[in-house]
Amino acid sequence: MSDSAIGIFDSGLGGLTAAKELVRVLPHENVIYFGDTARVPYGNKSRSTIIRYAQQDAYFLLSRGVKMIIAACGTVSSVAAGLKDELPVPFTGVVIPTANAAVKATKNGRIGVIGTSATVNSGSYKKEILRQRKELTVFQQDCPLFVSLVENSFISEKDDIVKLVVERYLAPLKAQGIDTLILGCTHFPIISKAISEYLGDGVTLIDSGRETALYAAKILKEKGLLNKSDKQGTCRYYVSDTVEDFRKTAEIFLNRSVGDEVSHINLEQAMVR
Repeated sequence: MSDSAIGIFDSGLGGLTAAKELVRVLPHENVIYFGDTARVPYGNKSRSTIIRYAQQDAYFLLSRGVKMIIAACGTVSSVAAGLKDELPVPFTGVVIPTANAAVKATKNGRIGVIGTSATVNSGSYKKEILRQRKELTVFQQDCPLFVSLVENSFISEKDDIVKLVVERYLAPLKAQGIDTLILGCTHFPIISKAISEYLGDGVTLIDSGRETALYAAKILKEKGLLNKSDKQGTCRYYVSDTVEDFRKTAEIFLNRSVGDEVSHINLEQAMVR
């Protein structure tokens, strides 16, 4: 089973930042990514709908024989954490590993969290941070337009639109004197330069994709599931909407072409449970 792929899913494209980090951390692992691009975004859906979509995404990956599943989506990780108890393979979302890193990073005890509305409303990051260290202070801000900026290629820190939206959302957190900021949506690292430029060098940004990749590597090692091959692992991508749109936007996240590595699937037909 150690040569089986690691499965990653997201409501769309943001999870590609986690996939990119996973390949960097574990270059010999095979990766299967599913982006539910036909039903994106999840962040404005009801709790019951998000849970149902997450279950379908996870069971599609299981049908491909994966040895671990990563929900590389802040919304799913916040709302559907109970999925862990349903699956026959190791599972992680992004909340716990990211919160761990933020708790370790803060010096003044003031942590900011940004994410989709569903993520912020769930309070998942705040609860996990305070579970670890109850004396910390957590400030939250939903930033729904960040996803639209990234998926429409507005990503440069020099772009006036990007700068205006960043300031609009982050001004309250900056005023609170945070020294650590959780990028609680896997889209957000794409505009991390703009975020960092606005907040200044005194604020540490916590990339949920990178922290989740490191956490997944730790789990696989503990369970003896690391791929023992010395060959470069493969990546395969599946989407529930058009392949061409995915290819174009995926290049922004991965800094490379995905070419023929992408396939369209009908999730309802492909899912095996």
